[in-house]
Amino acid sequence: MNRKKIVALILMSGITATSLIFSCKENINISDPNNIGKALYFNTSSQLLEGTNGVYSAWKGSNLVAREWFFLHDLRSDDVVTGGSQLEAPRNQILIGVVDPANPVMNSVWNALYTVIHRANTVTESEANVQDNPELVKRCIGEAKFLRGWAYYELASQWGDVPIYTQTATGPTDYQPKSPVASVYAQAIKDLQEAAAALPGKSGYGSTEQGRATKSAAYAMLGRVFMQSGDYANAKAALLKIPTSGADGYTLTSRFLDNFEEEKEFNSESIFEVVFVDKGDNAFNWNSGVGDGGTAAQSTVRNQEENPIGWRNLIPSDRMLNEFESTATGATKTDPRYSYTFYQTGDKYNNGNSVLAEADQNGNASTVHGTRIKAGFRKFQIIYKQDKATASFHPGGNNQRILRYAEVLLNLAESENELGNTGAAVTYLNQIRARADVAMPGYPTAQYPVSTKDQITRALIHEKSAEMTNEEVRNVDIIRWRKKSYFATEPLSYYKPGTELLPIPQSEIDNNPKLNQ
Repeated sequence: MNRKKIVALILMSGITATSLIFSCKENINISDPNNIGKALYFNTSSQLLEGTNGVYSAWKGSNLVAREWFFLHDLRSDDVVTGGSQLEAPRNQILIGVVDPANPVMNSVWNALYTVIHRANTVTESEANVQDNPELVKRCIGEAKFLRGWAYYELASQWGDVPIYTQTATGPTDYQPKSPVASVYAQAIKDLQEAAAALPGKSGYGSTEQGRATKSAAYAMLGRVFMQSGDYANAKAALLKIPTSGADGYTLTSRFLDNFEEEKEFNSESIFEVVFVDKGDNAFNWNSGVGDGGTAAQSTVRNQEENPIGWRNLIPSDRMLNEFESTATGATKTDPRYSYTFYQTGDKYNNGNSVLAEADQNGNASTVHGTRIKAGFRKFQIIYKQDKATASFHPGGNNQRILRYAEVLLNLAESENELGNTGAAVTYLNQIRARADVAMPGYPTAQYPVSTKDQITRALIHEKSAEMTNEEVRNVDIIRWRKKSYFATEPLSYYKPGTELLPIPQSEIDNNPKLNQ
């Protein structure tokens, strides 16, 4: 048995060596086979790269982006409702705001985020051990810090006060207590700033390395963190460091749907994507909680969960469907992003060869401008190119776009508005509306005047809903905007003070003597 491969598997798993028992006929010549230290691994740049791949693997596993991460975010927003009684009880509990500390969906995300952190720590701690290929070492450390910073942002925005680990925990004495949420955000900021300093632009990667974190990804994520912590000046500064020209520049695509279809992955608007692969079968590893392996192919089941002709576990809320501007409600033009974002009865799919019938769609109907109709999501679904028999269950390879340039513009608009630069805020909003296949009239409009900060805030909330429906940002926006009294009406019917954050999982409380609920 190869000793290095054993150690790599242990370190990538996010568990300690003492929890593993294995046997081998070959004498591997170590004094304590139940306590294999990481000093035996991560001594070369190629090993460090393998460890970094393991951090990405945790992010793309079913406990995070392939499944539970998007569920947790969307269920805590007002973008979605249940498609029917088929939604599993733990997910429905999150949807209605009754989240038990033992909730398995929440627990899965929490555990996977700390696996990301553990794996990233094993990489960052090994920097001094690796003497070859300093440029690759620098990049690996930057990637690990980006992925760890993203994890701490998720923990701070969803749970608040949580433990911070920047060194690998090797035993019970290394348990950490909760740190104040401000400290958790500060750790995310530190990680992302150091990542931005270490990482190349997108042109610094080869064609086989797409999906790795870049300098602009670090700045875009940093903008999110600063905004959520209330620092709009630094958010603006970070976002303005994202180039808009040259080999490392980003621009809006002329076609909105280029951001949600497989054939248009890594386009000019995409800043960071989690990579998935269509394995060519209907198999999904439901137990791939932290990934199938550092470089193994991983599919996503998102297109099954939300598929209009699949399970329809989540469907768009009536609030969301009616948010889009429409001539039916007095707008001068119906926003084409409605049809780009949703499917409804009568729409064509399968490259225009099939028509979505009422009977094809499992579960509940929606109310759109007073009319009852069945609707489902189009973003990230694959039925646009597949027939009913193929697409009814098929874990796919459509990458999850985590950061795109449209969000950068929206976040700049919010930052400028909060800093009193209202004209700049409106300019950023109108850039998004001017996308070639959207071409909505610029603000101000009759329905959305923009003469005051409050009016711009209302236009911003509307524009972000229309542009970024079901992209796992709305629930975080709600938490931030609620604190600033942006909402005339509370968006979540179950909300009461103290329910905006998730409880720490009970298993974590039981295992860590330094924690309490």
